[in-house]
Amino acid sequence: MVGAEASGRNRYLFISNGHGEDGIAAAIVNSLPKSIEVDAYPMIGSGNAYAGVCPIVGPRATLASEGWRNVKGSLRRDIATGGLATVPPALKYLRKIRGKYDRVIVIGDMVGVLAAYATGHRGLYYIDVYKTGSARLYSSIERWAIKRACTTVFCRADNLARTLEHLGIDARSAGNVMMDTIPYGHYDAGARRNKAKAVTLLPGSRELTAESFELQVNALRSLPADLRPDVFLAVAGSVNVDELAKKTGLKRTSMLSAEPEDLGELSDGDLTIHMARGSAMGNLLATSNLVMSQAGTATVQSLGMGKPAITFINRRDRRSRFTDEQMLFGEARTVVPPEAPAIGAALANLLGDDEERRRLANIGRQRIGGPGAMLAIVDALVS
Repeated sequence: MVGAEASGRNRYLFISNGHGEDGIAAAIVNSLPKSIEVDAYPMIGSGNAYAGVCPIVGPRATLASEGWRNVKGSLRRDIATGGLATVPPALKYLRKIRGKYDRVIVIGDMVGVLAAYATGHRGLYYIDVYKTGSARLYSSIERWAIKRACTTVFCRADNLARTLEHLGIDARSAGNVMMDTIPYGHYDAGARRNKAKAVTLLPGSRELTAESFELQVNALRSLPADLRPDVFLAVAGSVNVDELAKKTGLKRTSMLSAEPEDLGELSDGDLTIHMARGSAMGNLLATSNLVMSQAGTATVQSLGMGKPAITFINRRDRRSRFTDEQMLFGEARTVVPPEAPAIGAALANLLGDDEERRRLANIGRQRIGGPGAMLAIVDALVS
């Protein structure tokens, strides 16, 4: 371990491949002893989640899809827009740093594992936040690669771990790490409440964000005044708020407090949306009754917190991926057509039915599972 010997400290590398995965990795890094020297390699995107947490290394890769495979044709579009050109620099970098770190931790789907394996890395720690155990299990190729590349694997479900254990792999299911890594910041959402109910909007962090937000806003506008809730918006780091305002005809006001996560409001004089950075998403969810969500990781975290979700199928969604997710979420996620009246009707039904919301909240908590994986992961990494 050339780098480790030179510094006299343990050196870890975290490899992640998506906005949600970056956030999970950053939370784990923050939980490690400060005596460990950590670098992060976000394979796709800017890696904003690591800001102020640890140094970012490796080549930056930008894809049209940002790695989001829930959209039909995303892989084909990435290839058409030069996505294949991002592969050689990534593999070259991974090959170059082989042996420079005491431990390499991969978080996300199998892309990071396969890339690390192809460039000679072995003894990986793999935190699988992608497979749920409710739909597809590990394929024969994935099992083959995991067995040869990984030392320890943390899975989201017991049946996934058992599948790997039968091959002699150290696989563990200690909880859902997404529930250990819900971000909380300095933002008093409760102080902004003045109505009976509250809703958090999670329009996502990718190319369809503005389009999704417009539908969510139009659905809120369709509600009668006496049913309209307090509305909060969690803004992911890559989202342009001015674009959201333009898309919906809302006007942005400046920050109203000294809270670092406060992003002000969007309003048209009738509808007001309180905005906070995604780093305060937990604050928004804690004070809300439900969510309107087109996000990935954030939807899982919301359901796990007992906040039922309303989601619409975008015309570009990959139905197979969406169906796989729904097998896990069950009734906790209400799926409607991408039309403001349908979204508004579902929202009105849930806002007006406390008993149904409680029922769906319990389903979400049971389906997603609770926290606990973080402690197990940190213990494994520092042992």
